Amino acid sequence: MNWQACAAIVEKADPDRFLSAMTAPEEGRAALFPIYAFNVEVARAPWVVSEPQLAEIRLQWWRDAIAEIFAGATPRRHEVVEPLAEVIRSANLPRWPFEALIDARAFDIYADGHAGRAAFDAYIDATSGGLMRLAVAASGADAAELAGHIGWAHGAAGVIRALPTLWSAGRDPLPIPGGLPRQDVLNGQMPDAVADVIRSIAQDGLQRLQQADRPKLNDKAKAALRSAWRSEAVLRAALNDPAVIFTGVETSEFRRKGSLLIRTLTGRW
Repeated sequence: MNWQACAAIVEKADPDRFLSAMTAPEEGRAALFPIYAFNVEVARAPWVVSEPQLAEIRLQWWRDAIAEIFAGATPRRHEVVEPLAEVIRSANLPRWPFEALIDARAFDIYADGHAGRAAFDAYIDATSGGLMRLAVAASGADAAELAGHIGWAHGAAGVIRALPTLWSAGRDPLPIPGGLPRQDVLNGQMPDAVADVIRSIAQDGLQRLQQADRPKLNDKAKAALRSAWRSEAVLRAALNDPAVIFTGVETSEFRRKGSLLIRTLTGRW
């Protein structure tokens, strides 16, 4: 299985997940990188074409590819589909998280915001939460609930961190009562209504991290969960001051990689 091609895709598009996956033993990397590369391909589908219809076609291509894998057909000749099919079959992964993730990404095609907080929560659960559940299951661990909580917190942190970029691109990912005051946020202002939603999401993400059980896990599953290693710091910063998103919640490259190294050496995730 040529999972190295998948690793190259992830390294370029999703460096945090690449680094965390590299903390897994080799058989863990072989399971994680095809799943992460699938996520990269689906997540960027709404952004690499100019017309919504073309983005929908790209997502449908992936729906069809997944359907063929689970139907037992020969996988499409594609650098991600073929190794992904091997992981799905060897780990006996379920079909629904793949389809739910693809369906959720259709939201990113359009500028309309989520209809409410429940819709936002479902989107995060299907995308980042679903991806984490698949990664942990492919690593041989039975910890779907834990993976869902950690994945949700990771997804929430990712959205918060990306808000200025998303707003500039005309997207409204937060369920803001009354709608987004776009010009205000584009001018670097933080209206109370926006700050309240950011704090609420950050608080929920932190609670999920704190309430998650800590079962014994193998090294492969720990590496999968380790992909969320920066989430707590982002969520705490946003909870303390939502306006931090305008100045950046990033740490230095040394601290970013150093914190992952410490977790790896101590067997933590």
